[in-house]
This record gives sequence, C-alpha cells and structure tokens, in this order.
Amino acid sequence: MKLSRLVGERFKEQPSDCVIDSHSITVRGGYIKYVANGIFSFYPPMKKITKKIEQIIREEMDSIDGQEVMFPVVLPASIWQESGRYDTVGDELLRFKDRNNSQLVLGMTHEEAAVQLVKEFGQTYTKYPFMIYQIQTKFRDEARPRAGLIRVREFTMKDAYSFHTSQEDLEKYYNKCYNAYNRIFQRVGIPEVIAVKSDSGMMGGNISHEYMLLTEAGEDSIVICNNCDYRANIEAAENYVDNSSNASDIIPLKKLYTPNCKTIDDVTTFLNSPIQQSCKAVVYQKNSNDDYVIVFLRGDYEVNETKLTNLVGDKLHPANISSESSIVEGFIGPYQLESDCDIIYDISLKGISSLICGANEKDYHYIGLNIARDCSNVSYSDVSKIKTGGICPCCGKKAITVKRGIEVGNIFQLGTKYSKSMNMTYVDTDGSKKNPIMGCYGIGIGRLAASVCEAKHDENGPLWPISIAPWQVHLCCLRVDQEICKATADHLYSLLLDNGIEVLYDDRNIRAGAMFADADLLGIPIRVIIGPKTLKSNQIELITRDKRISKLINLENSISEIKNTINKLFEELNNHVDPRM
Repeated sequence: MKLSRLVGERFKEQPSDCVIDSHSITVRGGYIKYVANGIFSFYPPMKKITKKIEQIIREEMDSIDGQEVMFPVVLPASIWQESGRYDTVGDELLRFKDRNNSQLVLGMTHEEAAVQLVKEFGQTYTKYPFMIYQIQTKFRDEARPRAGLIRVREFTMKDAYSFHTSQEDLEKYYNKCYNAYNRIFQRVGIPEVIAVKSDSGMMGGNISHEYMLLTEAGEDSIVICNNCDYRANIEAAENYVDNSSNASDIIPLKKLYTPNCKTIDDVTTFLNSPIQQSCKAVVYQKNSNDDYVIVFLRGDYEVNETKLTNLVGDKLHPANISSESSIVEGFIGPYQLESDCDIIYDISLKGISSLICGANEKDYHYIGLNIARDCSNVSYSDVSKIKTGGICPCCGKKAITVKRGIEVGNIFQLGTKYSKSMNMTYVDTDGSKKNPIMGCYGIGIGRLAASVCEAKHDENGPLWPISIAPWQVHLCCLRVDQEICKATADHLYSLLLDNGIEVLYDDRNIRAGAMFADADLLGIPIRVIIGPKTLKSNQIELITRDKRISKLINLENSISEIKNTINKLFEELNNHVDPRM
C-alpha cells in the first residue's frame, strides 16, 4: 500500500474529548472516526488490525474444536421472551418493531440464538459435546460510552457457546477455553493479561472469569492478593473484615446534638472519633416497586452494588427520599428506625462493640450503639467492597491490592439457564430427557485492539506487536524528488511485495519530520528508511518502532535482513505463548 493513497489523515493535535491514550492515538492516527455516541467507523489500518485479531481467534477456537457459525444481528423478541431476558435486561437491550408491528431486538449477546440454532440438532447424547462460535456485530445501548473503542454501543465480538451432557465435561472444556484465551492474548502481544473471578451478571451461571489488562486507564477494579494467586473483579471479591482493632468498652447508648453533620466525615470530625467506629447508611430503591433498601456499613467502606443487587434480587437505584418515608436523610441509624423498608447489615459492622450512628432525628446522632444489644434479629451480609490492605478470602493474609483494569474477554459456566428456559432437551443413555449444560466465551474485537494500543504505546504513538500490526514494514523514502532515492524505494517496494511482506510505502514528497511523525502514529514494527546519505554507501536504515534494533544494512541484503527481523519479532512474541494443551 502506498501512503499517498491511504484513506484517512493523521494529525498531532490532542483531541479534547479523548480521556485515555488509546482513544487519542486511534483518532489522531487515522484508525477510527466518530459517527455517533459509542459508534465508530474504522479506517483501513484499524480494519487490518482487527482482521488479524479475528484470524488469531479463529485459529485458537478451531484448535479446541469450535465450529464457526453466524447469527442474525436482528432477532425476534420471542426468543428473548422465551429465555426470560426480554423483561429482565434493562435499557441496554434495544427493542423495536418492524413495519408489521413484530417485536424485535438488536442482539447484544446471542445465547438465545445459539440455543435456537442447535435445538433440533442436539436431541441425543451422541451429538455432545460441541461448541459453536461467531464473529459478529452486536449492539448494546450503553448508558455511558467512553474511551473510544473501550466502551462502545456497536461493536464486533467473538462469542462462543459450548453444549455438554455433564458438569464434569463442561469444566473440562472450560479449562480448554481458559487456556485458548491465554494463548489469544499472548499472540496479540499482551501476555500480561490476567484471569480474575467475576460476577456472572445478566449472563447467569455460577462460575465466570474475566480476562483483565491491568492499566490505570481501566474502568474495572481488580482485587489481587500479593501473597497468593487470588484474583477477582471487585464486584465478585468477598470482603473479610477484622474488627479486633476496633474493640472498645461497651458504653450506654447516648444521643448527642450534631448540627449540620449529614455525612459520616462530618459527624466523626465533629465528635473527634475514628471513622472505623462509625455506622453509615446508604439508601436505595428497588426498580420494580420503589421500595426502600437501607444498607448499614462501617463508615470507611463502600457498598458493592453488584453484591447488593444479587442479595436483594432486584435492580436498584439511588433513593429519592420522600417526606412520607419517615427516613431522616443524613441522620439514619439502625436503632428504633421506624420505616417500612428492607434493612441490610454489612459484615464490616460485625464485632464492633460501640458505634456512632444516626439517631433518625435531624441534627442528632448516637454514640455507644451496640448492635447485638440495641438491635433485634440482626444478620450480617457481605455487600461491601474489599479495600487495598484488606484480608484475602483465599489465604487470609492482609495482602490485598486493588488495581485498575480493562476487561478484554470473559468466560462463563452458564449451566442450564438457557437450555431449560427454552426447552432444549436431549435423550440421555438411560432414555431420560435432560437439558444440556452450556458454557459461553466472549472477546470484543475492537476493545482488544484498543487495549493493545493502551498497553503498547509511547508518547509518539502505538507500538503494534508484529502479529497484529496493520503492516509489517513501513518503507520511508526521504527524497522522492531525487531520482536515485525514488527508484531505489520503488524497487525495494516491489521486492517486498513479491516476497509476501506486508509493506506500507510512504511515497509522499514531504519533510522527514512529518514523515516520521506519521510513521510513529501508524506504529508499524519495522521501519526501513531510504535517503541520499546512506545510499552513497549503498546502504539503507532499518529501525524497529520500539528502537531496540537500529542498524544500517546493505541494499543487496535488504530483503533477507528485513525477513530476519520479522522472524525475530515473531520469535520474541511466541516465546510468551503457551503451548496448546
């Protein structure tokens, strides 16, 4: 490809609406173009990158006996109604009607379509196990798209669905897919991706993992133990709290005047008391009926809304407290709370003998609250977020660190959630009818490309790994206005193409600084520079984008030198790829 003909422009100015580096780079580098909120078009370089990612994924899915299929983007609402998700999934699912008034949805995930496709095929145990996968466009009406391709509404995704006759067989295949995913991320150039325990959310099932790229640009919080191998998304991480250091004498309950102290920081400062010995209230309402849910937890902890939603069994939203509710906003406490609502006590309060809490009266708080003495029928639930320095649920050490990460893939053990609700059955060896057990495995293609960019870039642009780079070689002719330079560059370009080497040829008559700035933004792993100075000694310059290799090579050996460099980069990358199991 000649750069003079490449569709798309590159520019050095930082876009004002780009909050992370990969978003800025992909906009400035001529990779993507904004179409609408959370919707982008791809220019040729990004299309080439994602095509290579898709090929790597296909190879790994095929290696574990996956069979590629294709589901529709537009689906009848009836199959989502059959599974029960049509009503339980929120506004992320785009619902609409066609000209015949038929209810339709845009597929945001395809479990229902997968069951519908193989329902008749899988009627006997002899057909199992099997896995089908697709690489397809999806649409999720994301409330807050952000960060370019990291969180979008329309996206391309590889989603796979496996079907099994036993939990044991699912677990065996789940491990195969787990290893295949490790290989995928290693092959695209980000071996540092880690797998963490996650919450299954709307997908259902009991066991799930997310693959996370640890980066400060991530929007997910990842819990990591520095003492053992425990890793989990903060939404799924169990919180163990040791309140032995907060032990104190049991004192009588006493109400104090605390004017204008509506926050836990206000009241602990006013009373000169440690926040670890305070009880704060967080109020929600159920989406289904607006009933109030009050969570009491230690003042220095935050509510884990995923845990809370799972416990309550309903979606929640922050409360709009009305005057009729009897809830005194800013002064809520568990003692003599006279409000008809669900009360939840978090485990972070367990074992504290004397607490500060709201008195359910404006401008008043209690000191000396002892939950066991002063509150009746109290049971504790884990609905708080684990913190850095917290206790590891696995090894029991205070060795927890919370880091940021981008989710680049996920795998779920779905069980029979979809096969049962959609009445998919097979006849087993004993003649009985059973529902097959399912697994689900997803990777967002565009998000993965952007995540690689986020992990592999410098101040000038991306450093694309050789396996997914839009081209392998960037050929720069510094003086196309000089016949010897242009003729040499044209000839080398032809030789590279003849040898099957992917090359982008910058044949423009521009200054070297602008040419190299564009080359940095395109991030191609190997740069070959032809200029009048080196040609005097019949040499050209070869330099890798990361500057680890920089040398002059003889013109007559250029093809072999370039091939050797390509092979070296692939070899270095493959050294981090696990063997297939």
